[in-house]
Amino acid sequence: MADPVTEELLQLNKRLLESITGGDWATYQELCDPTLTAFEPEAVGHLVEGMDFHHFYFKLGGRSAPQQTTVCAPKVRVMGDVAVIAYVRLSQRIGMDGAPATSGFEETRVWQRQGGRWRHVHFHRSPLASA
Repeated sequence: MADPVTEELLQLNKRLLESITGGDWATYQELCDPTLTAFEPEAVGHLVEGMDFHHFYFKLGGRSAPQQTTVCAPKVRVMGDVAVIAYVRLSQRIGMDGAPATSGFEETRVWQRQGGRWRHVHFHRSPLASA
């Protein structure tokens, strides 16, 4: 069994991913530091800072088709008041053609304990390389 801090971080990360999938901006805002930084495909090679970039996608609305997220082999490293979680995230959904589709991303998420609670402060997300 993982230690309590690792379990807490995995549960917070799960809530974060659920808020993304469900388009739940309030929860995403609650979990993220306002100065969040990120490298992700949507930023086309640029480091984005703050929440405005991400809010744009939330304003588009949640997904109407069912989607399932699986986090594969998460590794948590806690270094004092900072923690890093690295994993592969698989997203399953029904494609436009009605067939099941799976996409995958390598994700590294950085959390920092601020005022006694963990806040998401940085992430790097890259699509899985094609085989």
